[in-house]
Amino acid sequence: MIQDIDIKDLKRITDLVYAKHGYDFRNYAMSSFKRRMLRILEVWGLNIESLLNKLADSTIFIDDFLDEMTVNVTEMFRDPGFWRLLREEIIPGVMLNNKQFKIWHAGCSSGEEVISMNIMLHEMGVKENVKIFATDLDKSILDRARSATYSLKNMETNEKNYVRFQGKTALKDYYTEENGRAVMKKDLLSNVVFQKHDLVLGEAFAKFDLVLCRNVMIYFNQALQNEVLKKFHGSLNKYGYLAIGAKESMIWCDYANRFIVVNQEERIFKKIRD
Repeated sequence: MIQDIDIKDLKRITDLVYAKHGYDFRNYAMSSFKRRMLRILEVWGLNIESLLNKLADSTIFIDDFLDEMTVNVTEMFRDPGFWRLLREEIIPGVMLNNKQFKIWHAGCSSGEEVISMNIMLHEMGVKENVKIFATDLDKSILDRARSATYSLKNMETNEKNYVRFQGKTALKDYYTEENGRAVMKKDLLSNVVFQKHDLVLGEAFAKFDLVLCRNVMIYFNQALQNEVLKKFHGSLNKYGYLAIGAKESMIWCDYANRFIVVNQEERIFKKIRD
């Protein structure tokens, strides 16, 4: 049976990962971080000391560690009402000021959200006017996103979401079946740049008209959420839009008064002040 982990041990892990590998989990919500650590100990059959030794001695193990740390539960057109709002209000709102614009998917995971965005933009007839940057901390998950290949079983849920989104065709028109997998059409990623980026330590790297970071900040403590929201504010053009997760809030954020609420239910905000 896996031992429990106390705060002191969690601090030893986060300090070592930061000092040795440069990844900063020190301001993650401790309850979420603890659950991840318990799972890592169970999956690899480790105790605290052997985990610390592996993290200290192996530059290969850190990739497995990051893969387990980053939560990669996602779907295409997840929360269809959100995507309908993007299609009917947000993207048209962006295009009032810019016919060509940039979108940042921060914490893009295995790419389902990026694929959804480009299917929507394609059906709106504006995909070629949009440059998308998709970033994640985890290199292996970025490789999966680049491959745009998913299990056929998952496509059943994705198809149901697409129907509720009220897409123009059928989701199966956007992929082919190969060896029991769904391989998305490659032109769906023709305008996408995938790159590794650390939301905690990484700098803002461009100005965007729409930033999506949904269901990522729930794993951060309040201080870190505040810092990340500050980074998003600096990454947005004036009157640009920010979309966060349904269980996330920016009411208490230092920069909250620089945004207005566009849609509270779908957690979409507009930057109105630098």
